[in-house]
Amino acid sequence: MGMILSLSAISFTVADEITIATVNNGHMIEMQKLTPKFEEANPGITVKWVTLDEGTLRSRVTTDITTKGGQFDVMTIGMYEAPIWGSRGWLEALEFGAEYDVDDILPAMRGGLSHDGNLYAAPFYGESSMIMYRKDLLDAAGMTMPDNPSWGHVKDAAAAMTDRDAGQYGICLRGKPGWGDNMAFLTTMANSFGGKWFNEDWTPDLDSPAWNHAVNFYVDMLTAYGPPGSAGNSFNEILALTNEGKCGMWIDATIAASFVTNPSQSKVADKMAFAQSPQAVTTRGANWLWAWALAVPSGTQKKADAMKFMEWATSKEYIELVAETNGWAAVPTGTRQSTYDNPKFKEAATFDEAELKAILSADPSNSTQDKTPYIGVQFAAIPEFQAIGTAVGQQMTAALAGDISVEEALENAQAAADREMRKAGYY
Repeated sequence: MGMILSLSAISFTVADEITIATVNNGHMIEMQKLTPKFEEANPGITVKWVTLDEGTLRSRVTTDITTKGGQFDVMTIGMYEAPIWGSRGWLEALEFGAEYDVDDILPAMRGGLSHDGNLYAAPFYGESSMIMYRKDLLDAAGMTMPDNPSWGHVKDAAAAMTDRDAGQYGICLRGKPGWGDNMAFLTTMANSFGGKWFNEDWTPDLDSPAWNHAVNFYVDMLTAYGPPGSAGNSFNEILALTNEGKCGMWIDATIAASFVTNPSQSKVADKMAFAQSPQAVTTRGANWLWAWALAVPSGTQKKADAMKFMEWATSKEYIELVAETNGWAAVPTGTRQSTYDNPKFKEAATFDEAELKAILSADPSNSTQDKTPYIGVQFAAIPEFQAIGTAVGQQMTAALAGDISVEEALENAQAAADREMRKAGYY
């Protein structure tokens, strides 16, 4: 006769599983591939990944943390969320050992992820923005790219590199709506044209001549020299176009340089060159500052395991693991001074100087031509900005798609921002 066991008589050993929400960018995908190394070194901890596009990630983690949903033990967030959520007690302050060497993290990254001297998120990679361009196409057009070109020069270069019959577009820029998507780029552009999000009394300034000039310039340039469907393009879509050799220029996150110069990913890896972001009337705020970082929400039942994973994933040792696996040109950058000091990295990465220069030149406390009451380059570090930036991003996409005029888009954007600021009691 067979033995019958009740379930209650069987004991199961279940590994402690931590759930991580992250963005579907290349460096995060690589981290997932290398996670078995962490699990081998930490028996008893398994990692479950929830990988989302940028807009969905922001929405999901914001909902989870504000409702205390508890879906995630580690969240991928950025410089906008970390100080605000940290100040509200929604994130655990980081507690790493001395060997982690927190002082090796670039000051701009440490500062942007801290509140009241406490670090609330560990940067996985940091970035500014810069011009990535096809030197071969510019040479063929008899043109050069200065290190801080004017927007007029960039538009002329885009015209010279465009050949629509050959599927060759002079410039590729973000158009997909989102406060951290099209508005990350468009805010830096507006900054350089003398624009700002808010006046000193917190009234929105989106109906100003500077914003009008910048957005009209953007729409006209992308319509004439950009790829079809630009209104749906974000980082990953443009990365694919650039790696196929379809974009003469791309102004976006410095982190993209490690992908567009990688011969295993890019057909034009040996043809790419770099310059600082364009300016119109000022260089202030012309290039953004951001870090994708890992944070532990307060109230997680798995704080120790979550911290252990974060310490591993943002350590010098992790960077060396990526170098060992994929080469020094493929490591996550923008976080640690030791990366830029490493001779192997300097030799492998043709973009290292341009990237570091962009990161060091971005100043969140002085990012506009006129004085403003907010901190931030491509965003204003106030809780209301997420809703405002999202609403404005939708208007800008509609203008780019030709559904409404730039003037209508800015009028609608001003009204949406004004509504949110009044509701929040700023004036």
